[in-house]
Amino acid sequence: MKNKAMIEFKNVTFKYNSQSEPTLKHVSLTIDQGEKVLIVGPSGSGKSTLGNLINGIIPENIKGEIQGTILVNGHDVKDMSIFDQSLNVSSMLQDSNDQFVGLTVAEDIAFGMENDCTDNVTMRKKVKAWSDYLHIHQLLKQSPNSLSGGQKQRTSLAGVLVDESPILLLDEPLAALDPAAGLRSIQLLDDIHKHLRNTVIIIEHRIEEVLTQDVDRVVLMDDGKIVGSFTPDNLLKRDILKNYGLRNPLYLDALKLAGVDFNSLSNIDSVNLVNGNHVNDKLHQLNLNQATKRLNQSTDPILKINDLSFAYNHHPIFKHLNLTIYKGDMISLVGKNGVGKSTLSKLIAGFIKPNHGKIIFNHRNLSNLSIKERADHIGYIMQDPDKMISQVMIRDEIALGLKLRHYPKSQIDAKVKQALKVCKLYEFRNWPVSALSYGQKKRLTIASILVLNPELLILDEPTAGQDYYHYNEIMQFLRKLNQERHLTMIFITHDMYLMTEYSNRTIVLGNQNIMKDAAPEKVLNDDQLLLASHLRKTSLSILAKRFHIDPIKLTNTLITKERENDNGQ
Repeated sequence: MKNKAMIEFKNVTFKYNSQSEPTLKHVSLTIDQGEKVLIVGPSGSGKSTLGNLINGIIPENIKGEIQGTILVNGHDVKDMSIFDQSLNVSSMLQDSNDQFVGLTVAEDIAFGMENDCTDNVTMRKKVKAWSDYLHIHQLLKQSPNSLSGGQKQRTSLAGVLVDESPILLLDEPLAALDPAAGLRSIQLLDDIHKHLRNTVIIIEHRIEEVLTQDVDRVVLMDDGKIVGSFTPDNLLKRDILKNYGLRNPLYLDALKLAGVDFNSLSNIDSVNLVNGNHVNDKLHQLNLNQATKRLNQSTDPILKINDLSFAYNHHPIFKHLNLTIYKGDMISLVGKNGVGKSTLSKLIAGFIKPNHGKIIFNHRNLSNLSIKERADHIGYIMQDPDKMISQVMIRDEIALGLKLRHYPKSQIDAKVKQALKVCKLYEFRNWPVSALSYGQKKRLTIASILVLNPELLILDEPTAGQDYYHYNEIMQFLRKLNQERHLTMIFITHDMYLMTEYSNRTIVLGNQNIMKDAAPEKVLNDDQLLLASHLRKTSLSILAKRFHIDPIKLTNTLITKERENDNGQ
């Protein structure tokens, strides 16, 4: 017997009031009771718009024109209030901070029940039950804003699970999590799905991580349309993800490089189980590279940190930290959530001041420079684009820094046009910022800093929310800037592949200091370090060890091949 349809889109077209063309075009989709569905697609394909139509944010908070029929739990959304929809759909937003309303974790979890006039006995019982289930009972008296990324996510998740809605919708749940926390989050969602047997919808770019647990279907979107609905096995065997700007699981790229036919594989959606005829032979026939070329050979320091110490509210973050960064370095700054990656970057940019020690930039003590003076040399791009954006229109946002520095209009126009084209935003130049997707907003913030020609660029999670196409586009552009202008870059990242392919150095933070400063492949091959710093082995490393191949050589071989492909484009 077929399960009840929980969500039905019947020939739905949606156009934002701020746009001339529809974002969703003739979408028809059915999601049944108890299904776990992953929705994927390039940035701007309509994934978040689809989610906002399911949970009622459209048209309650974001206005537009809807054609067609949308049914949620059998009810037409046109006849439902936002309150009615919230009883059917619990949503966890991309940024957990946007959901917090309570002064403590306990208050935040209880907020929805308070609005429903739930009695205190029931409310306390549910808060205890879900905080125990999600392992955050010890945090109930803390402020949500004091928590790590993973703890914040569990708190926001508890706040929606207490409502016991039949549908759980999650928009980019992995975007702000370190690799280990991301895997724990996917495991937790799988446990919740099995426990409640509810309908779970996950919108996410990090496909490989989501597929570490069972998913019933993957819905692929592009240009506002449904391309198809596939089982994970069927989708991966088709080998079409890159055609839509999405990343294949890395182990499949290695198997493809070795000439393995995907249709011959069993368990293709699991790196721990994937196998097939001649897989071992083909992998061992690969001509493996000893090392990938690390581009920076400079010995000229651009930034020196000497004996730096810093504490938040008497809680030490760094003690006697020393670091030298050379001109032209491309550095990945990694470590578990809350270890101080963003804090170190804010110290360099001047947003906060160290308790002790010196930061020297191009032989000048930064303590003598204002934030504005530092910004002429050091560009800082925040993880959350909405915290950087202050203008209504896209073009005005990119031009703002130039206007504040009194550039003539002709130079502003030329620099803004170049930045728009480089970051693939030119066609949107006259759009309002509010019409952009999260990934497009990330590119906008990069464009607004690049027009100022900084010498050092600090990017906090530059690829979060980006599909593979735009990830490659931005990172290849940044690498070109690095090679041609010797622009020094620091990436605060959870993306192990970004670290491996685009960095000449990896700095691992932990224990209030630097745990390791080494080439990326050396970091990824240190199992004890990975465990201590909440990083994780790449699927390339897992595949290599399964088939008794050197993981560093396999990684370097794949990187070299991809660079050759990039240069050939």
